Amino acid sequence: MADSILIFDSGVGGLSVLSQVRQQFPAICLNYLMDTEMFPYGDRDDDVLIQRILNVCVRGCEKYNPALLIVACNTASTLALSQLRNALPIPVVGVVPAIRVAGERCTTDAQNTFGLLATPATVRRPYTDQLINDFANHCTVQRFGSKELVAIAERKMGGETITTELQQHLTPWLAEFPDMQKVVLGCTHYPLLRDELETCWPHIEWIDSGEAVARQAARIFPASATGNQQINLSWTGPQCPQGVSQFLAQYGHVEQAGSLNK
Repeated sequence: MADSILIFDSGVGGLSVLSQVRQQFPAICLNYLMDTEMFPYGDRDDDVLIQRILNVCVRGCEKYNPALLIVACNTASTLALSQLRNALPIPVVGVVPAIRVAGERCTTDAQNTFGLLATPATVRRPYTDQLINDFANHCTVQRFGSKELVAIAERKMGGETITTELQQHLTPWLAEFPDMQKVVLGCTHYPLLRDELETCWPHIEWIDSGEAVARQAARIFPASATGNQQINLSWTGPQCPQGVSQFLAQYGHVEQAGSLNK
């Protein structure tokens, strides 16, 4: 499947990136791989994760032979992007929090405070500190590390109503900064909650990296490439998370390839 793209995440979060990639590449095959056996990544040791990410992504590339790998996971990107690029013979695109975008938008606004909503591991990593120093050192960045939001997004994908739970979880933090008008969604799971976020807090601009990642992929892999609109779905755990196939069906015919471990 040389004219295909492999999109990798620990769970359903990468679906928010896949939706943007499909807009850039409307007529090629997409492969979506979830490391559900090790989900969630936020609770794991970094050294363990690096080896795991390498192992799963290499096996995924052997299975699908893609022209491009997109690591649609902030944790995996900040930990293992350079190792993946060294290990694989194809281009690898990662995702990082859209701190640069938020910083650029703050330069034209009187209000120069924005929030960073990410996993606890992401908000405390030196990589994140460097992004803020490089692209937003003129801003005040209010960080909130939440592993609960990942689980909330997974439950939404499974069909649960999560608006009340989302409000209860985020209101205390947002109430501390009533004038904050921008929040970076620093985990690919979080854009899956965009409808609820915009409904509950319509005065806030919610910024994510999905569109930028898709544009970067288009610079590497020709968007004019053609093939079929099939989406191959695989995972590492015993079963596929609920709701994923239904979500993907809006972007092409879904073929469940099953567990990568079989």
